Amino acid sequence: MDMRMTKNRWLLAAGLVAFALLPWGLGVYHQHIMIVSLFYVMMAASWNLLAGYTGQVSFGHAAFAGIGAYASGILAAKAGVNPWVGVAAGTLLAAIFGFLVGILCLKLGGIYLSLTTLGFSEILHIIINNEYEITRGTMGLQVPGLLSEYSKLAYFYIFLAGALLTLGVVYRLIHSDLGLNFRAVQNDERAAASLGVDVVKVRVLAFTVSSALAGMAGALYGHYLLLITPQIPSLDQQFLVLSMTVIGGMGSFVGPVIGAFGLEILSEYIRAYGEYHVLAFGLVALAVARFAPRGMVGIFRSVWERRRQAAVHPSLPAESP
Repeated sequence: MDMRMTKNRWLLAAGLVAFALLPWGLGVYHQHIMIVSLFYVMMAASWNLLAGYTGQVSFGHAAFAGIGAYASGILAAKAGVNPWVGVAAGTLLAAIFGFLVGILCLKLGGIYLSLTTLGFSEILHIIINNEYEITRGTMGLQVPGLLSEYSKLAYFYIFLAGALLTLGVVYRLIHSDLGLNFRAVQNDERAAASLGVDVVKVRVLAFTVSSALAGMAGALYGHYLLLITPQIPSLDQQFLVLSMTVIGGMGSFVGPVIGAFGLEILSEYIRAYGEYHVLAFGLVALAVARFAPRGMVGIFRSVWERRRQAAVHPSLPAESP
């Protein structure tokens, strides 16, 4: 077992190095696609921490990304604060809002949580659109970049570091004793409470961490684009993140990564259809949730298991479970 784990770690390290070197052989356009994909990895992985491991479906995740983006952008553009300090401040503010929203509505759970976060997202969107003096409304807020010289390659490594940090936080949480509490709350809240698990505390913690990671992603993304618009905290963005997580495999560690890269690359090929590509992703997500609830990861695992059993028992048909 130790040799297998060591081999897997070496393979993971080799794959990460190869991925880190990949942009050197790509043009600016494809580097941009990889950067945006890494942004969605951060968004999908952090939303998966909440929905996939505690069962709390929030429609306010993009709103927390917007809080991080606008907080960092306003501090940098209007107060002259260093953008990196702004990113940290935006992450902290998103965590604070996540904590407050979590305390207010996570006792409700279920559909009430979804409706409350949906309302919160819409309220924030309306405020951003109308506070022209502060946010510049639909025109967008121009913000400085994170670097003195704009470089797609440099931003790729910044977003890669952000994605690895997000995945590292999620991995450590779900593979700790706290992760067991997450799953207990997801599977049966009453049983978890009867065993001494503080259900509300677990929910609020997951919501706060998830919101902070979304805020960091939004802040980095805003400074990469050099323009922060209401599109970042929009419901279109939220449903796109939801689709990526569900299609990739909600409740699995690598599912959001697969979904983020797969759907972002696919969206570049169907962008000619305008906003209808979001509708298409939503329909695909519904189909996957109905017929393949474990997403692409579940399909891959099922195929792998069938092949493994066919190799062990060659006399059995390939369809055998």
